[in-house]
Amino acid sequence: MTTERADAGATTPNSLEQGTPAVILITGIQAAGKSTVAQLLAERLPRAVHVRGDLFRKMVVTGRQEMSADPDPEAVAQLRLRHRLTASVADEYVQAGFTAVVQDIVIGDELPRTLAQIRARPLFVVVLAPSIDSIETREAGRGKTAYGQHWGPADLDRLFRAETPRIGLWLDTSGQTAQETVTEILARVWTEAAVDPAPHTS
Repeated sequence: MTTERADAGATTPNSLEQGTPAVILITGIQAAGKSTVAQLLAERLPRAVHVRGDLFRKMVVTGRQEMSADPDPEAVAQLRLRHRLTASVADEYVQAGFTAVVQDIVIGDELPRTLAQIRARPLFVVVLAPSIDSIETREAGRGKTAYGQHWGPADLDRLFRAETPRIGLWLDTSGQTAQETVTEILARVWTEAAVDPAPHTS
């Protein structure tokens, strides 16, 4: 897997705010703030959509297999199906002139695999990586529980940091509000988050 910056040509760092269609993938573990940040980021752009990858998981009414620390093959297959659907939807929106702000848990080897399935360019990756203390505080204050019997936040955070390639813009958002995170993303995304992944062959 090799990465290189996408060629921005004559564009400028504020091209996204001027309406340049693109895909911005926002990832991180549960309770990292992905949903809130993605929604606020889309709202800051003139023509944008918020693609929630988890919706494709929720569409499975019967036979759904959840990911865990030791997933079975069907759970992995369903995760990759969800990522393929997400990539396809993002591409369609960019073709129609929208910026697709994609939000999902895409970590470990699944990150380069998923990026290789997105055809649209420019393509940006933003990884939200707050501290585990911040994750646990956010989880305690949420109206829903992201972590259950499969694994805890500390376990997934260790896996996430150890196995996820350092692709795109990684942000420690521990001391930031969601609005502050969006402002930082817009300031840095064009120069630090652009990627052009090589095809994933496995």
